[in-house]
Amino acid sequence: MFQHKHTDLNKVLVANRGEIAVRVIRACHELGVPTVAVYSEADREALHVRNAVEAYAIGPAPSRDSYLRADRILEVARRSGADAIHPGYGFLSENADFAQAVLDAGLVWVGPPPEAIRVMGSKTESRARMKAAGVPVVPGTTEPLRDEAEALRVAEEIGYPVMLKAAAGGGGKGMRRVDGPGELAEALRRARSEAASSFGDDAVYIEKLVIDPRHVEVQVLCDAHGGAVHLFERDCSIQRRHQKVVEETPCPVLPPETREAMTAVALRAARAVGYVGAGTVEFLLGADGSFYFLEMNTRLQVEHPITEMVTGIDLVAAQLRIAAGEPLWFGQDDIRQVGHAIECRIYAEDAAHGWAPSPGRIEGYREPGGPWVRVDSGVYQGAEVPLHYDPMIAKLIVWGRDRDEAIRRSLRALLEYRVRGIHTTIPFFREVLADPDFRAGRYDTGFLSAERVERLTKLARNDDVAVIAAAIAALRRDTAVRRPAAAAAPSPWKWSYR
Repeated sequence: MFQHKHTDLNKVLVANRGEIAVRVIRACHELGVPTVAVYSEADREALHVRNAVEAYAIGPAPSRDSYLRADRILEVARRSGADAIHPGYGFLSENADFAQAVLDAGLVWVGPPPEAIRVMGSKTESRARMKAAGVPVVPGTTEPLRDEAEALRVAEEIGYPVMLKAAAGGGGKGMRRVDGPGELAEALRRARSEAASSFGDDAVYIEKLVIDPRHVEVQVLCDAHGGAVHLFERDCSIQRRHQKVVEETPCPVLPPETREAMTAVALRAARAVGYVGAGTVEFLLGADGSFYFLEMNTRLQVEHPITEMVTGIDLVAAQLRIAAGEPLWFGQDDIRQVGHAIECRIYAEDAAHGWAPSPGRIEGYREPGGPWVRVDSGVYQGAEVPLHYDPMIAKLIVWGRDRDEAIRRSLRALLEYRVRGIHTTIPFFREVLADPDFRAGRYDTGFLSAERVERLTKLARNDDVAVIAAAIAALRRDTAVRRPAAAAAPSPWKWSYR
């Protein structure tokens, strides 16, 4: 049912870098499709360049001069003879103009129609379209705010606290919480300023703030022939500064009836914009079980592997086959959600020193292994991690028969994961997954508060010191005269299982 097969695509250009470019290249090769990589000067020796059949330079290190240069990417497609472009995520993946330019050049766009990208890329227009389609949305405006007076009026109508949000973007940029009328003017000014600098558009809208929500999203797949299925939900509530860092599926607190309603609404949302390909409909889940449309990501998600682990469906291969014109080769009743999966995003960041970026050369690199452990990585031993791009270097994805097994296996895999030469968030994630509230599923989008992050960071730092000290002690014992008592020495592995 979910078998691989050759597609009608002849050559795919992957307009991205890092682990997602490697992921797409692998899927293409399994389908028998040659690949073309593009790279900046900083990525000349990158893993995606090494894995592709062909590779072309497209400019200097800054993304605005390379990975965001649509003209250069299209020129490489012409020179290489590629007949399709897969954008991955980030960069140009949700740029409707780029998608249209790909189609205008006579190429296959491995993504949804440009119009769907455009509509869902506007927070205000997407809210209006969803409201018309009967999709529940958070109370608020469907048009950008004109001025402070309108913001005050709407806030009084829907009730404080409210959230100001950039109409043209996401990722926490241009967002401000407002708890009372006295805060609104300054918050609006700051939100507009940040929106303009981040997205080139200072439009801001307002909506009711859902207190202590969970961030739950539904994966959908739609073909160009009217077929559409969902692949269940993912809980993405573990976030730091509005950026997801740990995801899991299924959501540990979602009742079956709510899951059924949410997945049905997700499909309604996708159909409302004529969606084709892989997409994700995101919701805020209230403590009372109510849920509201948040946004739709019109691309592959970073966290797509956990859905693959519990359904057995290769989402990238599905994207390619749908883009080649194939109808879905399975129906909703064929999809089963088996077991539990967790993903940790591995960032080149130094959590112990203010989460500072940690670029540099990877002097040592050992990925974890064993049953049902997967690492989607864009690096290798000896690779240089540049400062110019997103600091995520890899993703650890683990499956278990149930949530407890998935957590225990993830902890074991995090202990095995070794990166030398740069700092990573691996020690921090050991503490997140060992946290009693996470283990019990008691969390929402505010789980990683500043206080909790500080505490977990301190624990991670102390654990690393303990592991290193135990390892040094073991090394000294190995080089000394063997004594009967040496065998009883504590193992450094125990430190992450307090």
